[in-house]
Formats: sequence, C-alpha cells, structure tokens
Amino acid sequence: MQADALWPKGPQFICRDGVFPLGTDSVLLSYFSHNTRDKRACDLGCGAGVLSILLAWHNPNLTVDAIDILPAAVENTEENASLNGLEGRIRARLLDLRDYRSLEAGAYDHTTANPPYYAQGSGKSHSSPAIAKAREEKSCTLSDLCEAAAYLTRWGGRFTLVHKPERMAEVMTLCSQIGLEPKRLRFVHYKARSQPSLFLLECRRGGRPGMVVEPPLILAEEDGSDSDEIKRIYHRR
Repeated sequence: MQADALWPKGPQFICRDGVFPLGTDSVLLSYFSHNTRDKRACDLGCGAGVLSILLAWHNPNLTVDAIDILPAAVENTEENASLNGLEGRIRARLLDLRDYRSLEAGAYDHTTANPPYYAQGSGKSHSSPAIAKAREEKSCTLSDLCEAAAYLTRWGGRFTLVHKPERMAEVMTLCSQIGLEPKRLRFVHYKARSQPSLFLLECRRGGRPGMVVEPPLILAEEDGSDSDEIKRIYHRR
C-alpha cells in the first residue's frame, strides 16, 4: 500500500482498512497544540497515529503513548511511526481508555484527542463498525474522555482536543467540572464568512478561570483557494 506524504519530505502515512483515515482535523489540532516544552504526551484514541506522529515530528524531545481500542489502529500507528523513523518515540498501546487507571496518574505534560464527535443515537451510524467507533460515542463518551484526560495529565499540564461547535458548551462544562480549565479557544471556518465547523480547545489541569479566544483559523479564501495559514500548515509556500 502506498504511503501519502502531507508535504514534500514531510511525514508519511498509510491508512489501513477499518482505521479512521488521515483527516484535516488531526493536522489542525497538532498545529494548535504544538509546544516544544512538552516531554511526554498521550494521544487518546490514536487511529492511524496521525496526531501522535505530527506532534513528535515537530518536537524532537517528545515521546508519545498512542492509545486505541482497535488492534488495527495500534498496528497502523506502529507502521506509520516506523515509516517516519519515530518508532523509538511513539509507543502504540491497545487499551480501552475507560481503563485509564491502568496507566500512571499525572504522567503526561500533554494529553490530546480527536474524539468521536457524535453522541450515540444522534444520527445514522457508519456502515463500518470500526469507523463508527471513531465517529460516534459507542465505546467512549465525552465524559469518559475527560475523566481519562484529567487523570493522566500532570498538574499544570495541558489537555487539547478538536470538536464540533454544537457540543462546545458540553465540552467546556465537563472539562471545567473535572479540573481541566479551558484556557485557549480557536474556531475553524472553511471561509471567513462561513459558520465555524470545528473548534480547537486547550485546557490546563488545575488552571485558574480565564480563557483567550484566538483569531479564527480560516481554511480557504473566498475563491476556494487555500488560505495563507493553511499553506503554512501544509508547507505549500
């Protein structure tokens, strides 16, 4: 199977059948959450390992534990880590994140997730059971995810995620209640005049109230061409 590169001489990915494919969401989240001070990160629900690999690619001091409930996803992450020469810094683990207490509490500077966006029963399910698990909260609810992140993130550490705007109030409420205080927020718009399609959020474990809303991330110009920021993210200029 042929590997796809995000940009010339950039990270490459093979996406296997039954594993959630490479998507813009994880690329944008890695860009939003990049921090060279991080030493240890945990990717909750790693899929093909896109987010884990991008974080490690941009931070040579970072090691990542990439967790997924699907054996195919763990194997695909291992394959992609090796393809990019990162097998020594990315450890893929087969684990149901609801069993987060089997991991070390407060072990990570940064926990991150591109989680299922849709509550179970909120719409038509995907025909692939594996893709349905990645898109819908069949085996991991938003509450499960936040509890795992709060347990695994060190005091003062970060939890970042990407999600749909229609669930933003729910996400922020759950995070704040469990000790992950929202600190940075950025909306993603296809065009400047479009409604936001995603939001990117950074929370701090034990942080004080107070959040910065950053300028929106615009994907395309009015003529449909890539925005300047997207060109920078994908090294197209």
